[in-house]
Amino acid sequence: MSSAAADLVVHNARVYTVDDKHPVTEAFAVQNGRFRAVGPNSVVLQRFPNAPRLDARGHTIVPGFIDAHAHLLELGFSLTRPTLNDADSPDAVVEKLQTYAAEHDLPDGGWLRGHGWDETDWSAPPSRTHLDAAFPNRPVWLTRTDVHAGWANTAALEATIGLDRLSTMSDPEGGHIHRDAAGTPTGLLVDEAMNIVTEHIPPAGDAHRNQSLRRALEHTARHGITGLHDAGVPLSQIRRFRRFIQDDSFPIRLYAMIDGRGDTFNHFCNNGPLHHDSGRLHVESVKFFADGALGSRGAALLEEYADAPGNRGLLLHSADQFREHVRAATRAGFQVNTHAIGDRANRLVLDAYEAVMADCDAPMRRPRIEHAQILHPDDKARFGNLGVISSVQPLFATSDMGWVEARLGADRLDGAYAWKSLQDAGAHLALGSDAPVEPIDPIQGFHAAVTRQDANGHPTEGWHPSERLSRSAALHGYTQGAAWAAFWEDEVGSITPGKRADWIVLSQNIMTCAPDALLDTTVLATYLDGVPIHTDGDWPDP
Repeated sequence: MSSAAADLVVHNARVYTVDDKHPVTEAFAVQNGRFRAVGPNSVVLQRFPNAPRLDARGHTIVPGFIDAHAHLLELGFSLTRPTLNDADSPDAVVEKLQTYAAEHDLPDGGWLRGHGWDETDWSAPPSRTHLDAAFPNRPVWLTRTDVHAGWANTAALEATIGLDRLSTMSDPEGGHIHRDAAGTPTGLLVDEAMNIVTEHIPPAGDAHRNQSLRRALEHTARHGITGLHDAGVPLSQIRRFRRFIQDDSFPIRLYAMIDGRGDTFNHFCNNGPLHHDSGRLHVESVKFFADGALGSRGAALLEEYADAPGNRGLLLHSADQFREHVRAATRAGFQVNTHAIGDRANRLVLDAYEAVMADCDAPMRRPRIEHAQILHPDDKARFGNLGVISSVQPLFATSDMGWVEARLGADRLDGAYAWKSLQDAGAHLALGSDAPVEPIDPIQGFHAAVTRQDANGHPTEGWHPSERLSRSAALHGYTQGAAWAAFWEDEVGSITPGKRADWIVLSQNIMTCAPDALLDTTVLATYLDGVPIHTDGDWPDP
C-alpha cells in the first residue's frame, strides 16, 4: 500500500473526533471505508496530494450518531400511521384519525392503528366511547407515547376477546385493565394487558414491513444516524435485516437485542452470536423488561404513586424469576440489557446483576439498564461500582417534566433522569431516543441533554439543571459511549485512524453555538463506510 494512497481527503472542516488524542482538528483521509489519517489541513493534504478532495467549507463534522435504544421497524410503522403526539384531547385524537382515514384507502373493516397519544394534560381520560361514535365498525388500536398502554374502541375489543368476556377478567400478571365506576372496561389496557388485543391484530404483510423498514432507514440517515441499538427483536426481523444487507439496502449498523427468552433466544444459544461480515448487523445481547412506564403508572416504585395512593406500579417478574433470566442469558454469553423505569425496578435489576456477578460461572458482559429513569439516591453509585451501563433517553426528561412531580411528589425527584449524577458515579452513559416513543433526531436529544429545556426554552435554567450534561459528554454519549455499550468501540464511535469511516456534516457548530440555536441544526450529509447515504442540496460532491 502506498503511503500516499487515499480514496478521499476531507479538509477545511471543524472536526470533533471524540478521540482524546486529537479532539479537534481540520482534516482526515479515508481509504477502503476506513479513516486513514486525521490531522491539520496542511499535514493531511501534503500526505495525500493526489487523492480526491472534499472542501467542507468550514462546516462542523462529528462521528456518525449512534442511537443506543430505538425500535427500527416500529419507527417505520409509525411513519406510515397517524401520529397523535400533539393531540390535546380525545376529540383531537378522533379528528386526526378521521382525517387519516379520509386520506387513505383503508379496507372495509380493516384495523386503524395510531401512536403517540398522551393523556397527562387532558381533562378526561381516554375511553372507547370517544372512538366509537366515529368508528363504530372499524377496529381502532392506539398505542400511548411510551408504548406501555393501548386504547381500543369497542369494535377492537369485540374483534379480539369480546367486551363481555373482558368485563369478567381479572388483571393479567404485570398488566392492568382500566374500568369505569361500574366496573366496565374503558378500552384502556396497560402493559401485559395490551396483549389481550395485540395478539389478535392481523400481522403486517411482507410488503408493508419492507416499505416501513425502508422508510425508517431513510429517516435515520437523514438525521445523521449511522448506528442503532434495536431494543428487542424477534428472529423474523433479524432475518429481514439480513435480506436487506444482502441486497445492499441497509445503510446503518444495527445492534439487535433479542426480545427476551423464547425461540429467538434459543436459536442464538444453539448457533452462537451473529457478527455480519459487513459490520452492519450484530446479535449478542438480550433485552428483558422489569416494569412498565411512568406515564401510565406501570413503572414499579418503592413508594406509592403520589397521584394514585395504593399503587406502586407493576413488576413483570419476581426477584427470583428475574435473577434466573439474567443467569441464563449470562451463561449463554449474552450481554444483558434490562428495561427499568421505576426505582423499585432499578433496584431489582441492580440486585440481580450483583447476585449473578457473584455466583455465576460465566462473566457478565457489560450489563446495561435501559432508561434508568427513576433511581433511589442510594442506588446511583451502584451503577459505577458494578460497571452497569446507563442507556438513557434525554428527551424523556423534557417530555415528562410537566407531570413527573405529580407522579412522584417533589421529594423523590433527586433520582429522576439523573444523568450527571450517574456520570459522576462512574457509570458509562449511552444516549438514545426510544423511537418511536420520542423523535429519533439526535440533535433534539443533544439539546435536551445539555439544556434540560423543551423546544421553547422552558424552563429558563433547565429542569433540575444540576443534571445537565456538558456538550462533550452528550456528544460522547451519542457516539463513543453508545459504541462502547455495543462492543463497537474499536470499530466506530470516533474519527480515529483505522476505524470505519462513519461521519456527519452539520449546518452549524453544536459545540459552540448558543443553546437556543441548537435545534436549528440540520444534517447536511451522512457518511457510512466513507460513502454518503444522505446529502442535502447544498452539500458538494468531491
